[in-house]
Amino acid sequence: MESSNVISLSQFVEDFGDGLLDAVARQNPPVYDGQADPYRDMVMDGLARNPFDAQREVVQAVTRLLVDAGEPAAVINAEMGTGKTMMAISTAAVMHAEGAKRFLVISPPHLVYKWRREIRETIPGAKVWVLNGPDTLRKLIAMREMAGMPSTDEPEFFVLGRVRMRMGFHWKPAVAVRKQHIRQFTETGNERSPSFIRTLEVASCPGCGHVLVDGDGNPLVPAAFPADVRRNCPECGTALWTLIRPRRPKSQRELVHRALLQIPTIGPKSADRLLSMFGEEALEEMLSDNVYEFVNLMDGNGELVFADRQAARIERRLATLEFGFGQGGYQPTEFIKRYLPQNFFDLLIVDEGHEFKNEGSAQGQAMGVLANHVRKVLLLTGTLMGGYADDLFFLLWRIMPQRMVEDGFRANGRGSLGSAAMAFMRQHGVLKDIYKESEGDAHRTSRGKQVTVRTVKAPGFGPRGIARYVLPFTAFLKLKDIGADVLPPYEERYVDVAMGPEQAERYEQLSSTLTAELKEALRKGDNSLLGVVLNTLLAWPDTCFREEVVKHPRTRSLLAFAGSVYDEGEPGPKEQALIDLCRREKARGRRVLAYTVYTGMRDTSGRLKALLEQAGLKVGVLKASVDTSRREDWIMEQVERGIDVLVTNPELVKTGLDLLDFPTIVFMQTGYNVYTLQQAARRSWRIGQKEPVDVIFLGYADTAQTACLSLMAKKIAVAQSTSGDMPETGLDVLNQDGDSIEVELARRLAA
Repeated sequence: MESSNVISLSQFVEDFGDGLLDAVARQNPPVYDGQADPYRDMVMDGLARNPFDAQREVVQAVTRLLVDAGEPAAVINAEMGTGKTMMAISTAAVMHAEGAKRFLVISPPHLVYKWRREIRETIPGAKVWVLNGPDTLRKLIAMREMAGMPSTDEPEFFVLGRVRMRMGFHWKPAVAVRKQHIRQFTETGNERSPSFIRTLEVASCPGCGHVLVDGDGNPLVPAAFPADVRRNCPECGTALWTLIRPRRPKSQRELVHRALLQIPTIGPKSADRLLSMFGEEALEEMLSDNVYEFVNLMDGNGELVFADRQAARIERRLATLEFGFGQGGYQPTEFIKRYLPQNFFDLLIVDEGHEFKNEGSAQGQAMGVLANHVRKVLLLTGTLMGGYADDLFFLLWRIMPQRMVEDGFRANGRGSLGSAAMAFMRQHGVLKDIYKESEGDAHRTSRGKQVTVRTVKAPGFGPRGIARYVLPFTAFLKLKDIGADVLPPYEERYVDVAMGPEQAERYEQLSSTLTAELKEALRKGDNSLLGVVLNTLLAWPDTCFREEVVKHPRTRSLLAFAGSVYDEGEPGPKEQALIDLCRREKARGRRVLAYTVYTGMRDTSGRLKALLEQAGLKVGVLKASVDTSRREDWIMEQVERGIDVLVTNPELVKTGLDLLDFPTIVFMQTGYNVYTLQQAARRSWRIGQKEPVDVIFLGYADTAQTACLSLMAKKIAVAQSTSGDMPETGLDVLNQDGDSIEVELARRLAA
C-alpha cells in the first residue's frame, strides 16, 4: 500500500468525524439529546452546592436513562477531579424529588467520611448512616426495623466502606461429640483372634446426632473437623458452626471511656472529667451521630470545653473515626441480602467502580450481590477499563446481568463465568493464538513435528463492544468540558534522562548477562526468570546505590552481580533531575509531589528524602503505615509544617485525595497499573486548583524503563478509547505501536 494512501487515526477522525458521529447517532439514537428537564434543573438549583453546567448535563443524562428509559444501571465515566461525588449526590437528590427514598453508597474506606461530609453539605436535612465501623451490625439491625415503617421525607444515605462490605463475621465449628464403640481384633483381618471394645469420640450433628464423616466415609474426630468452610449437616441441614462473639467490656462507661481515648488531646484524666460532666449516654450519642455537638461542648458556665486549636484537631480526627458501642460482626452484604426486602434501596452508588472488575475478588462478588438487590445502579469511575475487554465483562455482568444473558454470556454448569468471559474477549476484545512448532519423535519415513497452541489476551476493545455495552449506558465528562474558567492548564511531558558513564556501562553488562540467561531459560520452557529479569532491569538504574545480587528463584544459583555506582549522599542523574526541578518549583512558590514505587531492600523513598533535604528542601514521606482514613489529615499536617516535596507511592494516593497543594507531579517510576497511573497523575488537577498543573515522567534513556513507559502509553490509549478520546498523555510520545506489559517487555528483551 502506498504511504500516500495511509493517514493516522487522529487525522481520520478529524477529517471524517462529523459524518461518523451522524451515522452513529442514526443507528444508536441517544437517550439524552441535550434537552434538559426543567424540573430536574430546579431540584439542582435548590441544593446547597450547585453543580457546574457540565455536571448538570451528566445528571440529566443518567436520570433520563435510569428513570425515564427504565434501564437498570448507568455509568458516569468522568475524569479524575470532575466531581463524580457531586454528580452522584445530585442524581440522588433528583431521584429523591421523584420518589426515591434510600440510597446505598459503596465507597473506598478512606473516603467514607468524605462522602458523609459532602452529602450533608449538598443536601440540607439528608440523613447519613456510616456503615464502616465495628458498630455496623447494630445499624444494620436498626435498618431492618425501618423496613416496615413509613419512610421519612428526607433522603436517607447509607455509606458502606468496600472493605467492610465483604468482611464476614468470626465463627468456629460447632459439632456435638458422640462416643462410638468399635470391636477391634488383635490380628487385623482375623475375626477369630482375641478382640476388645475400643471407644472413640466422633463428631456428630448437634441437631439430629448424625455421625459426620470425611470424603472416604471415615468418622471425623472433633479436633479434625474442617474449619475452612462453614458446613451444614447433610441429614437435617443444621448449621455446624457458630458465631464467636467478642468479649464485652464490663460497662457502657468503659466503652465510652475507651472511645474518648482515641481522640487527640484527650487523655485518661480528661476522659474521666468529660464523663463526670456529661455522662456516658450523652457522650455516646454525640460520638455516634453528632460529632459537631461534641466539638462544641459547653460546660455549666456556658464556656466552650475545648479551645479553638484543640477543637480544630478534634474535629479533623472525628471526621475519620467510627466508634463502636455495640457487639458482633456480620457481613453487611449477607445481612442486606437476607434480612432487608428486595429494593429496600432505590439506588446503589458504586464509587471507584473499576476496583470491582476482577472475577474472583470478594469485593467484586459482594458488589454484584448488592447490585441485584436494589432498584438501580450508578457506577462511578475515572478509568472504565484498563486496556483489556474482560475488564468490562465482569463489571457488566454484575450491574446488568440481564443484558449479558440476552447476548448469550451465561455461567456454565459449574457456575463459572470463565468460558463466557473468553467468548466476550473473542467477540469484542483481542486474543492472540500463539502456535509453536517443535521437532517431535522421528517416524519410520519422516521426522515428526509437534504443534502446540496457547491463547493470550492483548489490549483492545472493538467498536461493536463500545456501541453495545459502553455508549448506551455511559455519560462521559472530561475536566476540559467543565470550562477554562474552572480549571487551570494541564500538561504532561516525558523527560529522557541519560545515565552516567559508569552507570550505563554496568547496566549494559547486567542487561546482556540477564538477557542471555532469560533466552536460555525460555528456550527450555522455563518462565521462572521472567519476573526476576524484568524487575531487576527496571529497578537497577534507580537503585544502583546498592549492590545487586540476582539469583535464580528456584535453584538460588548466582545469575548476575552488579556493584553499587553512587554513594549514600551522591545523587544519580534522575535523582539530580528531581532535585533541580524541586529547587526551580520552590523558587516559583510551588510544591512537588514525587512518586516512587520501590520499597523494602530497594527502598528509594528514604534515599530521596535524604538527598532532597541535603539540597535544602523540606520533605515529607507518606508511607503505608499511615492509615487510609488518616492520609488526607496527615498530608494537611505536612503542608502546615511547610514541606516543599511530598514523596510517596502512587498506590497510596490514587483515589479520593485532592492534593491541590502540589501542582507539580513527578513520576520517578510508574509501575504497570494503568488505573493507578491515570488516577495518580490527576491528583492535583481538580476543581479548586488555581495553579497550572505539570506532570513529568522521568525515565532513563535506552533502558527497560523506556520500554515499560511506552507500553503503558499503549494501554492508556486503549483505556481512553472507551472514554471517547484520542490519547493525550505525555507518555503518548513513546506510543509507537498488545500484550500485557510484563510479557511484551520479556518479548522485547528476548528479541
